[in-house]
Amino acid sequence: MTETTYAPHTALSLAASGVPVLPLRRGKVPFGNCPSCAGNTCGGRPNMKTAGPCRCPGVCHAWAAATAELAVIASPSWAAAWRRAVCVGYHPGGAGLTVVDLDNAEAIVWARGALPATRTVPTTRGEHWIYRGAMRSVNAVRPGVDIKSTMAYARYLGPGTGTMAELPDVVRALAAKEPPTVRPAPFAAAPTGSGGGECRHRTPAYLERGIAMAEQHITEASSAVHATVYRTFLAVLSTHGRCGCLTDAHVARLFTAAQSKGETARHCTDAWTNARTRLGI
Repeated sequence: MTETTYAPHTALSLAASGVPVLPLRRGKVPFGNCPSCAGNTCGGRPNMKTAGPCRCPGVCHAWAAATAELAVIASPSWAAAWRRAVCVGYHPGGAGLTVVDLDNAEAIVWARGALPATRTVPTTRGEHWIYRGAMRSVNAVRPGVDIKSTMAYARYLGPGTGTMAELPDVVRALAAKEPPTVRPAPFAAAPTGSGGGECRHRTPAYLERGIAMAEQHITEASSAVHATVYRTFLAVLSTHGRCGCLTDAHVARLFTAAQSKGETARHCTDAWTNARTRLGI
């Protein structure tokens, strides 16, 4: 029996214990917005940062679609998503939990020396350490370590082993640090031509329109989010990457759009780096 076939049963079991769940599709990412909700035009889910009147019966709002309502999980409107799902995700913060996502062996060694023991779940590359208590989610609090709690989702990989401990101050302190600033390597400035005039990309309206269109293209992706993010990054860099017009603020906007679709900070950085490498920037 594949994980896809028993995903709804796992979801119903988790929901019965008060854990909000959602289906995750290929790539272990949430389903993209449906056409009616693209670009958050619906106003958003009531439990999102921007409350709204959305009545969408589907699962197109990432972590904010997570629910513990058994009738919703088993409803016909979710059935199509479960058929395409590869695994079950859950909203840790909605269940009063925090997941410390350790992505590699080095991160696990650090956690064993720095964090109180708690329930542990093996992952593909590392471990999830689960604590009782919610906090804000922060990616990359240190190398190979993400914190997933409120306004985030985690993949359900089983009940794990060990006794769940209360969320310690040492984990809260990790989130209190300033998030790392996105700082792509400097761009090589392109020649401005014999006229010596200022690069046209620096025209505020031109550059703003390009970044806004890129954000929209990412947020409206309903499938193949990984590929869409990479192609969008590639398009932005091919237009603006060699003239020095892009700033950290522009890149952060693109990363934020990608993360709103379920991409991690690491995936964003990898896609950006790969796009730059392909263009020779």
